[in-house]
Parts: sequence; structure tokens; C-alpha cells
Amino acid sequence: MNKEAKKGLDQFKKQVASELSINLQDGYNGNLTSKEAGSIGGEMVKRMVESYENSMK
Repeated sequence: MNKEAKKGLDQFKKQVASELSINLQDGYNGNLTSKEAGSIGGEMVKRMVESYENSMK
């Protein structure tokens, strides 16, 4: 993965975590519960799918 894409995904992840009121730190986030981590990832996938579906319309 190129650096630009990784940077974009990291920013997206931080934005989603912030909107879900989950404290996400730079680097290691071993303090997150499985539920919190899953919520962030699930919401990211949901938004990416919605974005793709909207682009297909």
C-alpha cells in the first residue's frame, strides 16, 4: 500500500472513531475493546460500501 493511501485510511479511521466517541491514539491502540475496534472497522466498511454504491448511480 502506498503512503498516501495509508495516510488517507488513517485519517478516515480517526474521523470515524471521533464520530463514534472512541478515543483513538496514534500508533498502538491495545486499550480498545473488541467492540470498539469492531465498531470503527464496521462503520468504515459501511461508509466505503455506501460511497461505492452512490458512485455507481
